[in-house]
Amino acid sequence: MARPSPYPAELRERAVRMVAEIRPNYSTEWAATKAFAAKLGIGAAQTVRTWVRKAEVDAGQRPGGTSGEATEIKRLRAEVAELRRADEILKAASAFFAAELDRPSKRS
Repeated sequence: MARPSPYPAELRERAVRMVAEIRPNYSTEWAATKAFAAKLGIGAAQTVRTWVRKAEVDAGQRPGGTSGEATEIKRLRAEVAELRRADEILKAASAFFAAELDRPSKRS
């Protein structure tokens, strides 16, 4: 399970907007990202860059799976795992009861 982000969602959204606004003032997006991350006190500029990339994918500006799709895939994987566990339990129970039916009864 992924650990929660130490940065609030509002900060992430603001950072993405600000990088887009200040981008024309810098030669590259990376330079703008580094400068803005330093101003916000975010230790790794790559963190802000990841937020920007994720926002671009969610907005359809960049190819890739959206956050909503990733959440749905995670939910479906958990559901599949639960169904597999239930299937194993049912198989074990079926084998147990089948063995019980094969035993001769000891009724007098």
